Amino acid sequence: MRLLASLCLIAALASPLLANDWPNWRGPDYNGVASGKGYPTEWSETKNVLWKVELPGLGSSTPIVWGEHIFLTSGADGRNALLAFNRSGKEQWRVTVGSERPRKNKKASGCNPSCVTDGKSVYAYFKSGDLACVDFAGKVVWETNLQQKFGEDSLWWDLGTSPVLTKAHCVIAVMQTGSSYLVAFDKGTGKVAWKQDRNVEAPEESAQSYTTPVVLTENGKETLIVLGADHVTAHDAANGQELWRVGGLNPNPSSEKRLRSIASAVVANGIVIAPYVRGKELTAIKLGGQGDVTKSHIAWKKTNFGTDVPTPAVADGKLYVLGDRGQVTCLDIVSGKEIWSGTTEKNRGAYSSSPILADGKVYVTREDGKTFVLAQGDEFKVLSANELDGTQTVATPVFTDGKILIRTDTHLYCIGG
Repeated sequence: MRLLASLCLIAALASPLLANDWPNWRGPDYNGVASGKGYPTEWSETKNVLWKVELPGLGSSTPIVWGEHIFLTSGADGRNALLAFNRSGKEQWRVTVGSERPRKNKKASGCNPSCVTDGKSVYAYFKSGDLACVDFAGKVVWETNLQQKFGEDSLWWDLGTSPVLTKAHCVIAVMQTGSSYLVAFDKGTGKVAWKQDRNVEAPEESAQSYTTPVVLTENGKETLIVLGADHVTAHDAANGQELWRVGGLNPNPSSEKRLRSIASAVVANGIVIAPYVRGKELTAIKLGGQGDVTKSHIAWKKTNFGTDVPTPAVADGKLYVLGDRGQVTCLDIVSGKEIWSGTTEKNRGAYSSSPILADGKVYVTREDGKTFVLAQGDEFKVLSANELDGTQTVATPVFTDGKILIRTDTHLYCIGG
């Protein structure tokens, strides 16, 4: 009995990822896919809203969920804040980290990056350069500031890349004009484990990126896939060393110097999908290889097509690309062949939120808070359109346990059947 009790305690402390957890902004597998069934397809301000809470300030980050905890970042009285709610929407605690830095773009904030969790701690990163590790009780384990350590942010706009977790580290990608790098912090202590320069050839604003890396296992090795500065690079997660790269994402680097990248990469079926050229190009890259694999590993490329801000989603060999004006296209990820395409609602505003695939449906949320639900079948079909109060919405919805969390500029909603 004593052995059994000890094993149960070890299992509890391990905090395994459950089907209803959403530990980072693109979900458990970094692909925009939710597990489970029974997610609502119809809602409004007066229908299927289980709860709605007002937030203390601006924020553009996506919430994350682990067990009974919901975490998100926000401004609060001029400070960067990490907030914890329970599943009923009641605030449990609030931690402030450094001073909130004013936004430059009206769609952004000083709290653009989404936090991330391993089930033991939450890691939150802000435009000010502040990075903090906080336990589930709201105690700050460690904090640091990247800009004080390594130099000021030189981005023309508002920092947006989110932290990612590997087995041992919390990793941040800094891609900007001037010194660019990846840096890994020990998850438990906050000490710098490694720092790897990423100064690739990219002119002016093209050197700047707001994308978030993808963590995966490639050839038995934990690997980071990084998109930005006219390149895709793969790095050994243990030490940051570059494994391979693909260049040439900028078709005219001598004349096109402002191809900053916002949409992140997505990986499935052994292929990296890299949106680029401000939504005018999509490049599919085969995993593997060493060194510069630009000439050998490009599987297919589509020009005059893509996405600038929303990151694609992928499931069952199908890639779902949401354009910034509401065009949704389904492609075969291996061949790039178009399966279907359609527009949710013409000439009615932009999209910054990324698509989510859940229970055989595609959910896309417009900046005015209207969410369209599409079928995942073999043809374009809009099933419903759902409006909230019209407040600006750039965060991506979170799907967990049959419920949807939608974060607007001012509120956090929980939608349920």
